[in-house]
Amino acid sequence: MAEQRFVMKCGGSTLAALPNSFFDELRELQLSGVLPVIVHGGGPAISETLGKLGIKTGFVNGLRITNDAVLDVVEMVLAGRINKEIVRKIQINGAKALGLSGVDGKLIQAQPVANADEIGFVGDVTDVNAAIIEGVMAMGYIPVIAPIGIDDQGQRYNINADTAAGAVASHLGVERMIVVTDVPGILKTVDDRKQVLPVVSVAEIEEMIASGEIYGGMIPKVRAAIQCIQGRVREVVIVSGEEPGVLTRAVREGGVGTRIVQTNEGRV
Repeated sequence: MAEQRFVMKCGGSTLAALPNSFFDELRELQLSGVLPVIVHGGGPAISETLGKLGIKTGFVNGLRITNDAVLDVVEMVLAGRINKEIVRKIQINGAKALGLSGVDGKLIQAQPVANADEIGFVGDVTDVNAAIIEGVMAMGYIPVIAPIGIDDQGQRYNINADTAAGAVASHLGVERMIVVTDVPGILKTVDDRKQVLPVVSVAEIEEMIASGEIYGGMIPKVRAAIQCIQGRVREVVIVSGEEPGVLTRAVREGGVGTRIVQTNEGRV
């Protein structure tokens, strides 16, 4: 079988709650030559740890205000606890994984966001050292990446996990990015019932954001999806990780979740 790749983004709390069958799927895909790259978040665990330590924080447009003290906790939770929990769970289920932070080897290079004076050390991705990811996969491991960025001066940045995953997908040139969530896809109200849209274009997403049908935490997910549909990336699929066989279906068969495509042309 020809080698296939996909980038998977998942929240840390979502991954921790997924059944063992999900990780069995990861193993089977890896053994069959389909190579996953995982980029994870961990917002709830960060908030919990900040609370225990008595460190106050807040959010601006969904991004965490990040000063030095908050940044230390973000790195500790993401690159330490969450990253290693995911690696352990993958390995317990028989696959091989290697955990990385975006700081390692300048894997995720970043610069301050435009409103850094308001939210602190939050970064936009400027480059991804894809050769490191390629090397990890060549050794037979699933890369598990914590979204911490770094610049040439050694300054660390808190990177939104959806944004980081989109950048990794774009720089790897993969054909597909999968966003694993706790919802079955993008929902639209049809005849007073919410239904999963099988496929949606970028223009339709913008209309749904404007109308309020896409709101809250789904907005950065679909925005990151739009950003990564470039180069060789053809589509982004938003799925529920609890659905049986979801990864195999998303990678090989389709018919699960919501496919986000650039335009209406060429729909199937």
